[in-house]
Amino acid sequence: MSRVNDGSLKLLNAMLGRLVKRGSLTLIDAEGHSHVHGDGGEPKAVIRIDDPSIYAALFTNPELATGEAYMDGKLTYESGSIGDLLNVFHTNSKNLRNAPVRKTLSRGVKMIRRAHQHNPVIKSRENVAHHYDLSNDFYRLFLDDDMNYSCAYFESPEQSLEDAQRAKQRHIAAKLMIEPGMRVLDIGCGWGGMAMYLAEELGAEVVGVTLSQEQHALAIERAKARGLKDKVEFRLQDYRHVEEKFDRIVSIGMFEHVGVPQYKTFFNKVQDIMTDDGITLLHTIGRNGPPSVTGPWIRKYIFPGGYSPSLSETTSVIENTGLWTTDIEILRMHYAETLKEWNIRFQEKREAVAEMFDERFCRMFEFYLNTSEFAFRSGNHVVFQIQLTKQIGTTPIKRDYMRKAEKQLRGPR
Repeated sequence: MSRVNDGSLKLLNAMLGRLVKRGSLTLIDAEGHSHVHGDGGEPKAVIRIDDPSIYAALFTNPELATGEAYMDGKLTYESGSIGDLLNVFHTNSKNLRNAPVRKTLSRGVKMIRRAHQHNPVIKSRENVAHHYDLSNDFYRLFLDDDMNYSCAYFESPEQSLEDAQRAKQRHIAAKLMIEPGMRVLDIGCGWGGMAMYLAEELGAEVVGVTLSQEQHALAIERAKARGLKDKVEFRLQDYRHVEEKFDRIVSIGMFEHVGVPQYKTFFNKVQDIMTDDGITLLHTIGRNGPPSVTGPWIRKYIFPGGYSPSLSETTSVIENTGLWTTDIEILRMHYAETLKEWNIRFQEKREAVAEMFDERFCRMFEFYLNTSEFAFRSGNHVVFQIQLTKQIGTTPIKRDYMRKAEKQLRGPR
């Protein structure tokens, strides 16, 4: 081993010694030597690094370099899965954030984070295409049968992913208080599951907008197959270009792609196109804590331009629009369970994914699913559901109406 790599390995082990206080991490270096860190308890992970040239990158930027090393096959696990390694990291995430090198990097990224989240229309289309236009057939492999690519709502631990996604749709519909014939806008409609649910179950006339060409084409096809082409319209359109008025507005899993610099634009648009007695329901990933930054690996490989806001970042902008925040619900752990189910299905179809793309893609996507699960399970990520109106009296002053509406939508058991 070169003197440079030997020094980098010592720095890496010193960092891991400060990081791993709970659980156990064994690093097998390129020469086969084992370096054990932690208290010996659970969670446990044993990894091997065959390329000594990545020691320095793992020390200076562990979040980015770990994902890249795993994708490239330079970091492998000796037993268990990549989830075991990520479990160790997330269990000790506070120690990682407090590391001097990590603090320095974080301060630098925070200074330019608005540039990372500058998402004008053209850039937004590019960012959406990067992730959502991979392949409809790919997403069919691991999503539920209605292709909901957002947090499910688990009413009980034994609930299937399909049932939990239906429960999410009921939960959101109950907060929208939709009457037959109402016009509804679905911002970031995906493959159309929520829009079609509102048309079928509540008699709404729905417009769904998306920037994904793949999603748009399939949503139209699905609506036609379900006999809804006269009730649901899907547009390849940016929400900023919508002009007509709507009685209800819903947005599920899209706000994460807006970016802080565009929050004022987003909520002003909602205020402008919602009727005076209208209701908006925003369902978005958020974080329990102060404003932060998107992890470098997620930003580079999965969601360029994406960001999960703190509640304060969101509500402070809403306050300046004149909208009423009439209800806020924080969903904890539901996304962790959703991601767990997606990962199980992904692993079952891993060979098919490798045939569609390649092994590096498989490693990238399983790293994404695993690290995202732990961000919700042991990190500070949650889901916000924020209900907005223009008038104080639009919704009842007690939440009982939501429970009653959900029960009615569920039907007899």
